[in-house]
Amino acid sequence: MNRAFNRKKDKSWMHTPDALAKHYIPYNAKFLGNTEVDQPKGTEIVKEAVRKLKFQRHIKKSEGQKTQKVELQISIYGVKILDPKTKDVQYNCQLHRISFCADDKTDKRIFTFICKDSESNKHLCYVFDSEKCAEEVTLTIGQAFDLAYKKFLESGGKDVETRKQIGTLQKRIQELETENSGLKKQLWELEEQLMIAPVPPAGSISLKPPMSTDVFDMVPFSAVTPLVPIPASNGTPPPPTTTSPPDTSKDLFGAEPFDPFTCGQADFPPDIQSRLDEMQEGFKMGLTLEATVFSLEPLGGRC
Repeated sequence: MNRAFNRKKDKSWMHTPDALAKHYIPYNAKFLGNTEVDQPKGTEIVKEAVRKLKFQRHIKKSEGQKTQKVELQISIYGVKILDPKTKDVQYNCQLHRISFCADDKTDKRIFTFICKDSESNKHLCYVFDSEKCAEEVTLTIGQAFDLAYKKFLESGGKDVETRKQIGTLQKRIQELETENSGLKKQLWELEEQLMIAPVPPAGSISLKPPMSTDVFDMVPFSAVTPLVPIPASNGTPPPPTTTSPPDTSKDLFGAEPFDPFTCGQADFPPDIQSRLDEMQEGFKMGLTLEATVFSLEPLGGRC
């Protein structure tokens, strides 16, 4: 029985939108583990993963090891898997990376979802054992996915190009303001030099004042003292310096600082763009919810 998350014939959602958008829904479960799968969707894919992890759980149980208990926190920002005591986050599965979610319709305990790993880009199948709420967890993930997709469309999906154009204009305005500020500073320094520098009488010879030296008769070096033009002997003001004003929009190494609100269309940061493309691709793939039978063998007993 397939339940696509946006079909009207599905059961009504169990939580209010605010509960998932402003808070999260917690569930306690036992974590059988995760295993790599070669497909993002498919009943047979998750069945094989569940059989594999149940077998591993059976071996560990015979050795006296207990199944790990975890807390799931489901919201529009993803599915977090935490240690219930320390609250340390063990896994953080973003919703746009979750492509398949299924529960066991026979004993209402086993549920699983497939998520694409953010680092390796491999598809991992996570398997859990909960106390009679597997279907509820599955539907909650489906509802969170639905809300997250709508939020993405409202804030970052449809208007990505518009945001880029606005960013281009904002960057151009910032560049003009920086250039204007540099020109004002340069004009102020030039006026100050004209007011301070003495103007020799006509026909006289202008002598440069002796420069101060250090104990080794060396002219001291100053990284912040700009080179100033000497007034012409005829008393006319010197031409404006052609030295470009310092580019305050760049750092010490000449790199432009990153600002997601002022980045232009031509140089939109690759990491942000790839993240938006990935989210768009993930949401476009959709989330398939499915109730199926996992307990096919006697081996798959209680964990």
